[in-house]
Amino acid sequence: MKITTVGLDIAKSVFHFVGVNKAGKLVKKKMIKRKDLLHFLAQIEPCLVVMEACGGANYWAREFEKVGHQVKLIAPQYVVPYRQGNKNDYNDALAIAEAAQRPNMRFVQPKPAEQQDIQMLHRMRERLSKQSTALVNQVRGMLAEYGIVITKGKASFRSKLPDILENADNELTAKGRSIFYQLYEEFNGIEERLKRCDNQVQQETKNNHVCQRLESVPGIGPVTATAFYAAVGEGKDFTNGRHFSAWCGLVPKQHSSGGKDNLLGISKRGNAYLRTLFIHGARAVLYHSDGKGDRFSRWAIALAERRGFNRACVAVANKLARIAWVIAAREDEYRMAV
Repeated sequence: MKITTVGLDIAKSVFHFVGVNKAGKLVKKKMIKRKDLLHFLAQIEPCLVVMEACGGANYWAREFEKVGHQVKLIAPQYVVPYRQGNKNDYNDALAIAEAAQRPNMRFVQPKPAEQQDIQMLHRMRERLSKQSTALVNQVRGMLAEYGIVITKGKASFRSKLPDILENADNELTAKGRSIFYQLYEEFNGIEERLKRCDNQVQQETKNNHVCQRLESVPGIGPVTATAFYAAVGEGKDFTNGRHFSAWCGLVPKQHSSGGKDNLLGISKRGNAYLRTLFIHGARAVLYHSDGKGDRFSRWAIALAERRGFNRACVAVANKLARIAWVIAAREDEYRMAV
């Protein structure tokens, strides 16, 4: 019987292949080594190849499309309910194939290499930022053991630590000063790498028309614009702005029963990094909305007065996400409503 859907459980070295027909009946299963996978899939008639959206899936999706297959990715949490029996690689592959045949299944769009490059830049930038913050906090804690206190923030650390190291009247020993100086040099090295990352982000924005349009939206700068493009491209895989906002986890979580709607806090699903950037952008919008007469700023200020600053930040972030989707998916321009 003809294979119409392939469920593929991918790993680093060993892959488990399951082929099913149109009725969902198992036709063939096989364990394949990495070096043989592409050649094996090239021998099969073009069909639907489905994998979990995990490490390496985007690469294999591009390679399988080159040999004529249609490729779809499924979020791992949507595969679990379809697994029968104990967890093993073949059952996982069969569950992937079963889930792919459900009419209401949600799929993940494979990323092209261009989006993966920008995503990798953001991941490196995020790691360096965390390393810098951790180093500052560690040094502040160690200085406190010598009776020296520095206020929070990188700016304060950057300006005060050199003076502390040069001050001969404090309780730092010669060995202690040497160690703190090494830590200060490490901090400067991380900050220099962060600066280079920011320059790359700026350059990506200049070379991408989607990011340029997104920058016109209040609260969205080069970092958020490029993170949006790295995550969803032009966003055309979403039906509307609310679907994109829900994917970011910025809509209320629902727990309803018996015909009674019960809405909780935001769901926090999907891309946590992008959700964080939208909320930071919303916080900046609220901080600078005083005195502005446009409709968006008036709505944000009124919401903050009525519901509190933090709730207003999330609501503004939700609106920013919807606006960003419209700007990207419909190739529109942001126009401020008076």
